[in-house]
Amino acid sequence: MKKLSLIAATCAVALAPFAAHAQKVLKTDLHNVKVTPVVTGLHHPWGMAFLPDGRILVTEKRGTLRVIDSGKLVAKPVEGIPKSTDHGQGGLMDVVLHPKYADNGWIYLTFNGEEGGQHGTEVARGKLGGTKDAPRMTDVQVLFKLAPKGPTRHHFGSRIVFDRDGYMFVTFGDRGDSPGKGKDQRSQNLGDHAGKSIRLFDDGRVPPDNPFVKTAGAKPEIWTLGNRNMQGAALNPVTGILWTHEHGPQGGDEVNIMKPGVNYGWPVITYGVQYGIGTKIGEGTAKDGMAQPIHKWVPSIAPSGMAFYTGDKFPKWKGSLLVGALAGQTVARLSLNGDAVTGEERMFKGELGRIRDVRQGPDGNVYLLIDSPDAELLRLEPAA
Repeated sequence: MKKLSLIAATCAVALAPFAAHAQKVLKTDLHNVKVTPVVTGLHHPWGMAFLPDGRILVTEKRGTLRVIDSGKLVAKPVEGIPKSTDHGQGGLMDVVLHPKYADNGWIYLTFNGEEGGQHGTEVARGKLGGTKDAPRMTDVQVLFKLAPKGPTRHHFGSRIVFDRDGYMFVTFGDRGDSPGKGKDQRSQNLGDHAGKSIRLFDDGRVPPDNPFVKTAGAKPEIWTLGNRNMQGAALNPVTGILWTHEHGPQGGDEVNIMKPGVNYGWPVITYGVQYGIGTKIGEGTAKDGMAQPIHKWVPSIAPSGMAFYTGDKFPKWKGSLLVGALAGQTVARLSLNGDAVTGEERMFKGELGRIRDVRQGPDGNVYLLIDSPDAELLRLEPAA
């Protein structure tokens, strides 16, 4: 009996990893949702983009860009992408198609570029070529490099969003260096890209109407400042304005509406506290001249990835903001009335793992990337 029990236990352990890959139906407040793995075997995936021909691009933080074709993961990663260094929270991160991809073929990436032991987020673009089984990126151009770079392993950001006029917004983290005073607060220093969002033309040039173009000593790319670590960004489909979320410290994750030249306060104001010891950071939770978030999470959920839902597959979610969470292992669905958050539902809590990215697919379903060494791309669709 003991031997049989041991065999049964061994089989259970062997089968356990595959249980997560099974199709399942989960309940939410408004819809029953069928969760289906599209592919498995991804290594800490970070971002995804849907190609017009039905293929899906997925970044892996370790520096590989993968192609999913007809529901299968192409064995060979895309060759020819910019060199990316997996360093702490940095690596190969977001992937986004140009709004006129059908005409120009441009694909944009954010990644950690290392130079002499110094690390910082960079932005590049290229075009997908090669063959079905051996894809390759060509015409690669590095458009932007965060400056100054540094040795730390934290807070790289980073998401890319194009607005309706074709401007490119990119979000960054403060590189874990903001707490301090004066010029040492990187998020508050206009001569430093860290802890900012930036706005560029699609080829990397600086728009002449950026808010700090004429400010002496300021980086002309800067759009906003006082941000801690923005790992989610999306364009509001009603207003056309960029929304982001950012990690707080111990508490104080935020959703913000990004307006030119606005200071969002980190690390002068925050709803979070020092890790482990719970002491106050900065001057409190509010200060004149610094914007308040439209929504916050205390305690933190560690948000990553977000999307406005505009499809018809989940009609009762229409107009909601979907926010993935790593530590929270949930998708937070925020109900909106204009620019105000009127309610929150924590969906799938603990059921799917760490949510790294959330996207609405061309089919109107919702797609999630799970963060793990052997990860899945999941499709959420209505349950019959």
